[in-house]
Amino acid sequence: MTNNDTRLTASDVAETKIDTDLLITVSGPPGCGATTLCNRLSAAMDCPYVSGGDIFRELAEENDISLNQQIAEADTSDSIDRALDDRLQSIAEKWGAAEKPFILESRLAGWLAGEHADLRLWLDAPEAVRLDRIDGRAETEAEMRVREVSEAGRYQSYYDIDVDDREFYDLQINTARWNKEGVFQLVRAAIESYDREADEGAFETPPVDV
Repeated sequence: MTNNDTRLTASDVAETKIDTDLLITVSGPPGCGATTLCNRLSAAMDCPYVSGGDIFRELAEENDISLNQQIAEADTSDSIDRALDDRLQSIAEKWGAAEKPFILESRLAGWLAGEHADLRLWLDAPEAVRLDRIDGRAETEAEMRVREVSEAGRYQSYYDIDVDDREFYDLQINTARWNKEGVFQLVRAAIESYDREADEGAFETPPVDV
């Protein structure tokens, strides 16, 4: 079983277009494949895609500090996390009111989007697979593990959110079991088969006060 890239022709891209107006959130730990899926979905849905990482970098630029400085500050103060989450929540509210397709990606995207989210996805993979995927990135294995634990503790402290509580996610996928195209097709099928009139209800998402 491999995760080889699947090359697409122009006709393949046209065939994968998804006609939808759903606001979709994508969450998961580092190396889960969220960026790959979001880029593919954004192209297929012809819609914007915003990630927590992008907003984090924007905040660093606005604060005129390096990413490493901002990461260090986030470990000692709640101001960075709350500024990031407030912006993500505002983006979800804006696009939810617009009733247009949109993709929001972050560890807390499903929580922050609240009732504005139409479909919440959680991606994951065994730790060994995720570590292999981040090999070559700036983040080391030790840093990845520390970040996961640190973020989980901060979310619990700030918002009383247990990131291991995944009951309200509509679809959870182990991205190690399918290649990139397979993961995309699974999500595509979920989007295209969704019928609002037949929807009997999502799990309740507690409001997050940032």
